[in-house]
Amino acid sequence: MVKAGYKQTEVGLIPDDWGVTAIGEVTSKVGSGITPTGGNRVYKSEGRPFIRSQNIGWGALLLDDVAYIDDSIHSTFIATEIVNGDVFLNITGASIGRSSLADARVAGGNVNQHVCLIRADQTHIIPKFINLVLLSRLGQGQIDSFQAGGNRQGLNFGHVRSILLPLPKTTEQQAIASALSDTDELIESLEQLLTKKRQIKQGAMQELLTGKKRLPGFSGEWEVKKLGDLGKTFGGLTGKTKSDFGEGNGRFITFMNVMSNVVTDPTAFEKVRIDASENQTRVLKGDLLFNSSSETPEEVAMCSLLDTSTPDLYLNSFCFGFRLFKGDEVVGLFFAYLLRSPSGRKLMSLLAQGSTRYNISKGEFLKTYLLLPSFREQNAIAEVLSDMDAEIEALETKLTKARQVKQGMMQELLTGRIRLV
Repeated sequence: MVKAGYKQTEVGLIPDDWGVTAIGEVTSKVGSGITPTGGNRVYKSEGRPFIRSQNIGWGALLLDDVAYIDDSIHSTFIATEIVNGDVFLNITGASIGRSSLADARVAGGNVNQHVCLIRADQTHIIPKFINLVLLSRLGQGQIDSFQAGGNRQGLNFGHVRSILLPLPKTTEQQAIASALSDTDELIESLEQLLTKKRQIKQGAMQELLTGKKRLPGFSGEWEVKKLGDLGKTFGGLTGKTKSDFGEGNGRFITFMNVMSNVVTDPTAFEKVRIDASENQTRVLKGDLLFNSSSETPEEVAMCSLLDTSTPDLYLNSFCFGFRLFKGDEVVGLFFAYLLRSPSGRKLMSLLAQGSTRYNISKGEFLKTYLLLPSFREQNAIAEVLSDMDAEIEALETKLTKARQVKQGMMQELLTGRIRLV
């Protein structure tokens, strides 16, 4: 039974006094631009902004790597000139469905063929309301429905024009947009704070892990140590087939767990079947784990510390482990941070071998020398960086929650379940 004051429509249950429209019925332009010939040579360090799909985020412009074109190129496709308030929608590639609003920073520029420019007829609809619907479950669901098999292969202009929107009066559209702007401001402030904290951490890593800056109470020379004198390497699982994974009493650490985490995530261990007769190396608390291959030399041998005790735990076959001989020479967490730092990445990339995919030799790894402070200073540095990571993780959690709150608000406001006017 339909709730009093509401009606069932193509976009779901909405208030009786709302309408339903397609984007093509309330816009004066739906189209995209072109990419000028000449490759990267046509892009300038200043001029008119040239907006590409990577510049369109989920509700925000991403202008850190924006390209520019000069007036002579701009004049060749003047019909795609950006106007303040235009809605951008990515229509090809992995970022299909991301949308954001044009502002004064990009007005007068152009878009390429991967970005659809939607210009609202503001007598019927405000641009921000279109953008909000495109980002909502309603909009994303329609965008998904246009993709064959859900593969997000691409949208055409007919698809975009046919996207259905709920249509309250412009006064109510404005009230909805204003209410959601408050959550946008919170999200933006958290994003900016996260960026700042990450930059501070990167700076601290660069200084503390190289000895350029010393923590209070520490002095003296650091010592050169060869990895082969500090520990030994071991391999991951061997002789396994696809059927062995996903079941069994054993657990294994995935490639991505090693790649992505300074400290391996114990909640992400996966199942593997290990027979009692097998000779497999168990992974122990305190082991340092590395990916043995990568698509780029800079990402070879990313280090992750196993800091928990888990029985019958093993390592995937695309990684290797490093087990310290003594527990009083190297702090595992310091070691992991060191080899993930810019200086550590440079050192490991020099060991990378290959052309299309890069690998690292365990033998060459063991011949590598590191400059290390005392055990006590290693521990102090690791604690500082770990505290920074904990602060960043807390902010990431807060940001995720703010985005979820916004999605919930959008669902309620864009369906009229909550009325503001």
